[in-house]
Amino acid sequence: MILRLVTVIALFVGLGTTPVSAQSLKDLNDTLFRELKTVHRLSEGQMAKVRQIFARSSVMGQGNPAITRHPMTESQCRARQGGGPLGSSKFARICGDRYMAPLYDPATQRPEDARACIDQLEFPNIPCKYPVVWVKATEAASLCEAVGKRLCDAHEWEGACQGALGPADYRFDLAGGGGSGAVARMRAAHNATYAGTKRWSYGAGFRRGVCAQASSKSASCPGGGFRNCGSNTYPVGAFKNCVSPLGVYDLNGNAAEHMNLPLAPDQMSSRGSKKLGVTEMKGSWFIWDSYQAHPDWCRWRAPFWHGARVKSPGSHENYHLGFRCCKTLR
Repeated sequence: MILRLVTVIALFVGLGTTPVSAQSLKDLNDTLFRELKTVHRLSEGQMAKVRQIFARSSVMGQGNPAITRHPMTESQCRARQGGGPLGSSKFARICGDRYMAPLYDPATQRPEDARACIDQLEFPNIPCKYPVVWVKATEAASLCEAVGKRLCDAHEWEGACQGALGPADYRFDLAGGGGSGAVARMRAAHNATYAGTKRWSYGAGFRRGVCAQASSKSASCPGGGFRNCGSNTYPVGAFKNCVSPLGVYDLNGNAAEHMNLPLAPDQMSSRGSKKLGVTEMKGSWFIWDSYQAHPDWCRWRAPFWHGARVKSPGSHENYHLGFRCCKTLR
């Protein structure tokens, strides 16, 4: 009977009828909360903050269950990994949490020299779970803080992808006046500097089939909207070869990711700022094997799309936009 009902529902999708999921967004989020608490050993106080942040949003989660069609199940992901955990806990002693990787320059440093770590997987940073999407930059920053971490600065994400964390390289001298003009000037200078050293998390050239990029948009999703667009993501870390030299997964493909782009030294999350800068959306997303909307090499910085201050209540959210966290060690 259930199979017959699903078939009937599917026949009406083309006529604008929305399929009905067996689980609500609240059900899925409640499951996610339990796993977050267990895997990352979060306290009741930390979980209370996480729940409060989710409760203020009507869309945040792993996608609208009524329309989302994931191309791979969590159990299929685990089978691809041979039944073992993907990512690694080997740096837990350094980073203070499971599934984090130290940020450092292997040419001159050891992992123990790292002053920060980054989540190996997109939030919730749990192997083979679907990434949290429909999250604003300000919510991402708050969630990272709630679990004892922080939103990454753009150069940290880029270093994790490139395979070597370099010094902060923001052209603050070009940021006069702030806003989109500052971002455009800083972006142009940055991209010109690194264009000759392009690489992707997995290697020196763009490749199809390596990362979580072979999904497709919902047919009812011409531009956006929670009711029209399925978050057709893969489980995080499902592609074992989509990993950077520092051991960080899904930097290309799956969910695009919020970052903090500082326009002044006192906006750097990596220096302890709570003020933060403007939004920077990093990486590519889950249909990249068929549609490359923009470059996605590691150090490429995007135009000021849907730009806002990170802490703005109106910062952008959509069906393929998530985040991961960083953590300062000392």
